[in-house]
Amino acid sequence: MFSSRFFKTYLLPGFIFQSITIGGGYGTGRELVEFFLKESPLGGLMGMILAMAIWSVVLAISFELARMSRTYDYRSFIRSLLGPGWLAYEAVYLIGLVLVISVLGSAAGELVRSMFGLAPIFGIVCMMLLVGLLAFFGSTLIEKVLSFWSIALYLVFFFLISASLWVFGDDILTNIRIYSTHSTWAMSGIRYAAYNIGILPAMIFVVRHLNTRREALLSGTLAGALTMIPGFFVYFAMTGSYPAILNEPVPTDFLALRLGIPAFTVILRIILFGTFIETGVGLIHGFNERIAGVYLERQKTMPPALRAGIALVVLAISVFVADAIGIVALIARGYGALTWGYMACFVLPVLTVGSWKMWQNKAAKR
Repeated sequence: MFSSRFFKTYLLPGFIFQSITIGGGYGTGRELVEFFLKESPLGGLMGMILAMAIWSVVLAISFELARMSRTYDYRSFIRSLLGPGWLAYEAVYLIGLVLVISVLGSAAGELVRSMFGLAPIFGIVCMMLLVGLLAFFGSTLIEKVLSFWSIALYLVFFFLISASLWVFGDDILTNIRIYSTHSTWAMSGIRYAAYNIGILPAMIFVVRHLNTRREALLSGTLAGALTMIPGFFVYFAMTGSYPAILNEPVPTDFLALRLGIPAFTVILRIILFGTFIETGVGLIHGFNERIAGVYLERQKTMPPALRAGIALVVLAISVFVADAIGIVALIARGYGALTWGYMACFVLPVLTVGSWKMWQNKAAKR
């Protein structure tokens, strides 16, 4: 499957972007509550559709820009887009890297505590070691692992929505129609799209599989949809427990327990723990590829041990942040400033400068 030209061109980019997005907030349902369900079920659904559309547009343009310029690591890609302004993105990315992995660590600790009654640090350390191990082996293994886990996630979340419709179908159909006239769903959709799409350069290495403008634009458009589909599954399932679910630290775990299927609860928790690992790996691998690009410019190869070492250092810093603040506060407070940073340093430049460059490139392969 992984050697399939169609898979690498049209599905792999979406699976990789979904992998770096899903993590501690999306996979647990906490981000979907914070950005969308709090806007009322119907308002939140409209916000999710808007966010998906923004993702598809920015991904499509970014893939084509990277293909045209042959920039397959985030440093060279951002330098090509922003020129001297790439350093501003670098600062925002590093802050975002620590913040998102802090959320992952906090969620991993919370999950291990609920599963085994162990101190959260055990879950955090386990996640650190697995992320470091995958970072050591580099792009090929990471693409395979992230793709496999994404497919498993689709299956588990599909079962979650199917079981929820069976058990709470009436509540879901009733609650999804609730709309608050005070809802700011459009702004929530823009904010959610901006802070997630801002980490797109971390997975720009997948663009090396794309050969034409048509492939880049279609692949980017599909990637936005593939990334949001699991979110729709979780969101619809959560509406059946609205508004009680709003204050749950790990809403998907809350849903699984309400369904009363012990075996599924265990499987969901394992899958969720894997999503924390795949998001951490995706983000840190993007940062490693940025450093590998510097080595390449000097005609050297980045040592695998350095990849693992960087992963462990970033994770260790993030652990302290996660332990001190917690997942709910990290998402509620930390993502606001990050959103506007990515909007200014990445989203708007892609939509303006990027679109102009794409239009001007008459020699691009079509």
